[in-house]
Amino acid sequence: MDPHSLRAARLRAHRLTAPTRSVTDAARHMLAVQAQEFWAGRWALAARTTGAPTLRAVDRLFNRRMLVRGWTQRGTLHIVAAEDLAWMLSVTGERQLQKAAPRYRELGLGVEELATSERVIRGALRGGNGLTRVELFDVLQRAGIEPSGQRGLFAVQNLALRGIICQGPIVPRPGGVSREQRFVLTEEHISESTAPGEPAAEMFVRYIVGHGPATAEDFAWWAGVTLGVARVAAAVSADDERIRQVDDGVFVADSMPRRNAAAPAVVALGSFEEYYISYIDRTVTCPPELLGAIGPGKNGMVRPIILADGVVVGTWRHSTAVGRHTDDPIPELMTAAGADDADVITALDRYAAFIAG
Repeated sequence: MDPHSLRAARLRAHRLTAPTRSVTDAARHMLAVQAQEFWAGRWALAARTTGAPTLRAVDRLFNRRMLVRGWTQRGTLHIVAAEDLAWMLSVTGERQLQKAAPRYRELGLGVEELATSERVIRGALRGGNGLTRVELFDVLQRAGIEPSGQRGLFAVQNLALRGIICQGPIVPRPGGVSREQRFVLTEEHISESTAPGEPAAEMFVRYIVGHGPATAEDFAWWAGVTLGVARVAAAVSADDERIRQVDDGVFVADSMPRRNAAAPAVVALGSFEEYYISYIDRTVTCPPELLGAIGPGKNGMVRPIILADGVVVGTWRHSTAVGRHTDDPIPELMTAAGADDADVITALDRYAAFIAG
């Protein structure tokens, strides 16, 4: 598949040129969007939706228990539909725990310490409205588990990877962009969970539907599973009617969403954008000479991007600090043949209306 056709197909699969009717539809379609930069994960869903959903509208979906955030893959926070969290962790959780095990040992988080953490956190969360990270750290401190030096973070993450807790309701931030969530017990917070018969194959199919055209190798990177697991998942899904193989190793959705003629050619997307980061080869999306400027950099960050017809032409920045979130986002075009200035302003205006609306 030539690069132009590949980009056009991915733009439709990502719902950037074929937006969904609602934010929850976008979340279910994408399966997971990276969201350790919480504002960016929420904007990723809004950017894939018709109309003009605001940050407050997306936050209400967390408060209504429709969306949650968890470490679903690669040791990284993602936003997922609540019903998908448990089965996704059944595919990815154990490997993430194995990779974290050396760090647990370095931090002195042995079997006894992790068992104590589970006991006291379960007790603190049971029947309540959830606790912030700082409040959970206080619970650990009182139980003799010192949370400093990342011990608290890894103790909490361990429970999340095992599907015991997740991040749900939004903590309001007067005068600014909400940044924090309350941790809750998944068994209390999530009332319904789907249970596919072949979870790894389901994850592969859903990845292709929301991100394809792509390969098993791409899926292995995105999901954080071994290449062997990815190839088996692809083989098991061979008879699934939702996807098909078009080239050697390349899979696409069998039914692609229809492109919306009104979809803008220029869009501004956030940090760790799925359209950019979800593949081994990012040069389809980004000119090779710009990869270093976009990331991941030495600090692991991936900058917000401006796309023109599916190609990265620049980046942008904006502060979500209290009192600054209403400032105009600042673009930085990086190619001589970049997007028209008016189109860039329109794209950033849509984000600005989302974040401050």
